[in-house]
Amino acid sequence: MADPGKAFRTRRLSRAGDGRHLFVPLDHSVSDGPVVPNEEWDELIRSVVLGGADAIIVHKGRMRAIDPALLEDCALVVHLSAGTSHAADQHAKVLVGDVEDALRLGADAVSVHVNVGSDTEAKQLADLGTVASQCQVWNVPLIAMAYARGPRMESSFDPTVLSHVVNIAADLGADIVKTSMALPAERMAEVTASCPIPVLVAGGPAADTDPDGSGLVDYARTALDAGCAGLAVGRRIFTSPTPRSLMNKLAAVLHPAQAAAQLLETA
Repeated sequence: MADPGKAFRTRRLSRAGDGRHLFVPLDHSVSDGPVVPNEEWDELIRSVVLGGADAIIVHKGRMRAIDPALLEDCALVVHLSAGTSHAADQHAKVLVGDVEDALRLGADAVSVHVNVGSDTEAKQLADLGTVASQCQVWNVPLIAMAYARGPRMESSFDPTVLSHVVNIAADLGADIVKTSMALPAERMAEVTASCPIPVLVAGGPAADTDPDGSGLVDYARTALDAGCAGLAVGRRIFTSPTPRSLMNKLAAVLHPAQAAAQLLETA
């Protein structure tokens, strides 16, 4: 039987309890710069949570800018890897925290980034293994953000390569893995079928031609049809002019039973 502590934390990662996940990574302030102006931070978190996010993903220091009351119905994932767009090697990631740091902040889970095919792949794999061992000690769910990125990758979206990437994450101890959508998208089913743990797809870059978010909603449906357990989408949420509305639409796709129940309550 799974440890009750880990079972409780894992349950927190799916508000509807249906095993599907809508995560919103907001760790971009380390890699690329501010997500939103500081005075808009609370409103962004409020919009994301009220819109139906299952979890937000942030770095440990960013927790100081979040009102704990905003996360009563939303899980917290602390991201333990970092690297910036200004580095000589933009694919390099290093650990900047550990599981105990995350638990002291009240985290429900932690995440680690790995770029398979990068020059520092070996170190990143070792870091993932180290954090996985810490998670076993503390019974904390581990999310691997695993990608095919670097000079040794001809394509970051090849389904055969992505199948390898997600299985690396599973074999090294991750409980959930986030990766890129395969191209063509229908071949993502090969990736999910190969993997023993839930697979989430990244949301990709912001889409200037999709102001109402309809393309992202269709993308979510495609991911679920391919066997994905959900989405981890950040940039396309926090750059949206209406993040709460877009989150509502995504949550309705990922958690249709919960959405139907909420409609009945308000009828």
